[in-house]
Amino acid sequence: MELTTQNSPLTDEQARQLNELLKGLEGHQVDWLSGYLAGWRASQVGQPAAAGSAPAASTEGPSLTVLYGSQTGNAEGVAEMLGEQAKARGIKANVVDMADYKPRQLKNESFVAILASTHGEGDPPDSAIDFHEFLHGRKAPGLKGVQYGVLALGDTSYEHFCQTGKDFDARFAELGATPLTDRVDCDVDYDDAAEAWVESMLAAIEEQAGASQAAATAAAASGPAAKSKYDRRNPFPAPVLENLVLNGRGSNKETRHIELSLEDSGLTYRPGDAVGVYPQNNPRLVASIIENLGLDPEESVGLGETSATLAQALQHYREITVLTRPLMEQWAGHSGDAELQKLVEDHAALTEWMRGRDLLDLIEAWPIAGLGADTLTAMLRKLPPRLYSIASSQAAVEEEVHMTIAAVRYESNGREREGVASTWLSDRLEEDETVPVYIDPNKNFKLPDDDDAPIIMIGPGTGVAPFRAFVQEREERGARGRNWLFFGEQHFHTDFLYQSEWLNWRRQGLIEHISVAFSRDQEEKIYVQNRIRDNATEIWSWLQDGAYIYVCGDADAMAPDVNEALIDVVAHEGNRNRDEATEYLRDLAREKRYQRDVY
Repeated sequence: MELTTQNSPLTDEQARQLNELLKGLEGHQVDWLSGYLAGWRASQVGQPAAAGSAPAASTEGPSLTVLYGSQTGNAEGVAEMLGEQAKARGIKANVVDMADYKPRQLKNESFVAILASTHGEGDPPDSAIDFHEFLHGRKAPGLKGVQYGVLALGDTSYEHFCQTGKDFDARFAELGATPLTDRVDCDVDYDDAAEAWVESMLAAIEEQAGASQAAATAAAASGPAAKSKYDRRNPFPAPVLENLVLNGRGSNKETRHIELSLEDSGLTYRPGDAVGVYPQNNPRLVASIIENLGLDPEESVGLGETSATLAQALQHYREITVLTRPLMEQWAGHSGDAELQKLVEDHAALTEWMRGRDLLDLIEAWPIAGLGADTLTAMLRKLPPRLYSIASSQAAVEEEVHMTIAAVRYESNGREREGVASTWLSDRLEEDETVPVYIDPNKNFKLPDDDDAPIIMIGPGTGVAPFRAFVQEREERGARGRNWLFFGEQHFHTDFLYQSEWLNWRRQGLIEHISVAFSRDQEEKIYVQNRIRDNATEIWSWLQDGAYIYVCGDADAMAPDVNEALIDVVAHEGNRNRDEATEYLRDLAREKRYQRDVY
């Protein structure tokens, strides 16, 4: 914010001079200056600095910069927790999205925390791409004197587990930085490991900077209390209000619209956020696993500080549908099977074998005689929550949250398979039951603050969910910005999700364009990327008018194909070569005008 005579007690000339000075200062210089001015003021009036002013430089606590790169919000959530706990311990903490950080400042930092998720097959999340590229490029500064820690978030079912965090850790060391604590690589069940890493980081900073100095400003730095007692560690049991099939008769798809009550939860959300759901495994699969191992389903097993029957543990608390490398390695050790051990040692072959298989496949392929129930549950990771883009605006539905979920069913390796959460919600959830949920905020996928800004929403299939929330929100706000929806599915008559709502909004003038692509309604398959190219001239015109582009849905095929189509639009309509068009999109992303929620 620029200083003026209206927002400060300064004269025009004083405000101008101070604005010019502040423009040229780095973050650590501003911190020093604030302490110096507080001390100078105290010396002038002959008394301690006023309450709420910054402490003098000589008594200032250590300063920590927390940088996060997050695709779904998990890394951001841990980063904010680290920042809050640091402040409570008298450590100045600045929590910054990597997309908003100027990486040339790194060389001036004292303590740095890097929290990064890994997206897709070892790639950094969208918000961390520029920071990752800069740090691995020739312009990266030397970091001697910088002390750092890395928390990597990932999924052991992917081949390149936590690769982005590993990249940052290795590169910081190459540039001369000193690790404060060992890097921690977190699986989908990351809470305990993340909390231990946060404690290790803060303890190391206090040791380096001096515990007494760190405690000096603890009371003044305490963070605000949470608004709701319900979160990822303590989900809210949300009653089911409605569970409807959106597809018409004869569709190859089964897409559900599910409405849950948040009454008395205190949970709030905004368009673009996700709802986390703790699901249940299919009891038939649980029974097959227990039967194949010859175990007693009622046997009690330990689950950390609690216990449950084996059947309850496998249905509610342990992952049994996805195989991971750590599980395979432990299984090989218990089985002593030479063939399995050879497979585990072959990275590519193991990855290929695990694809599409579950715990029952592993048991049938390499049974372990006498495997105990406690040993089994100890080898399995916790059943992680599933995240779904919220399909409603709280301004419109108040104490409800809506989801759009496709039931996943497929055949693999000679057996029928199903998605854990999607089939639980579709097949086995009664309307009088509750669903354990929490809100997962997504600051990287949100409506523009400017209600007059045009938006282009690209969401095939269930990717349309957040755009239902976007349009509901804009309707409630009375926003005047133009709205354009791109939607795709298999068939117009059976798969046009929320068709009546979209058409009603178009009749009202709230939506200006609806561009649809139904791939199986004609001999040649047509997808949303084809419609993007068909509308290149007008899309370019909207971009020139300041439009924001949003993409939601499949990360493996749809998102790259849409990105290619947008590059083609910019190249052709903007008279740019491919590299220039790619950089144009990158610039839009940096300006938060090209946002993606892909999975």
